[in-house]
Parts: sequence; C-alpha cells; structure tokens
Amino acid sequence: MRVSESHGVRLVHLCAACALIAGAAIAFTAAAQSYPARPVRVIVPFAAGGGSDLAARLLTQGLFKELGQPFIIDNRPGAGALVGTKILVESVPDGYTIMISTSRFSAEW
Repeated sequence: MRVSESHGVRLVHLCAACALIAGAAIAFTAAAQSYPARPVRVIVPFAAGGGSDLAARLLTQGLFKELGQPFIIDNRPGAGALVGTKILVESVPDGYTIMISTSRFSAEW
C-alpha cells in the first residue's frame, strides 16, 4: 500500500500533535510533583480548640508527613466565619493559602 503525500502530511501533523500533548502532560506532572515548594497557610474561620480546628490540625499533620512542607493553621474567627473567608478571597490565588470550613458554611455560599 502506497501512502499518498496528503496522508504523509496528516501523519506528520498527528505525530506533532501527540508529541505536543505528551510534552504538556510531562510538564504538568513535573509541576504537580513540586507542590508545595514552601509552607501552606491553612485558614480556619473558627476559634482555636473547636471541631474545625481539631480536624484541620489532624489533616495538616498527615499532609506534612506526606508532602514534607508545613501547613500552618491560622484561626480567624468572627462574623460567622466571614473574617477568615474574606482573608482567603483576598489572598493570592497560588494554592498556598487554603481554608478548612464546615459543610454547612460552604453550602450557604
């Protein structure tokens, strides 16, 4: 079977597209493996010592063991969790400030 010139061009384009997708996948995987590269701030919009604070501390201990970077708890109670939420919303969206809250609060938003 003889491959026509147009089929050859399509084959080259297909191979180039596959190489581009594979390169992007490798780059994405490499980037994902380097997170977190520095400590992560964990906002808990409730007082220290409560259920959300305890859950956040237990969760971040496991994350520290798995990822090797500290997760720093930042309790910011007040105004029905709006104080902590406002801090989260105003933070740089780089993945280094996260929030742990209750499902009841999350459902209201």
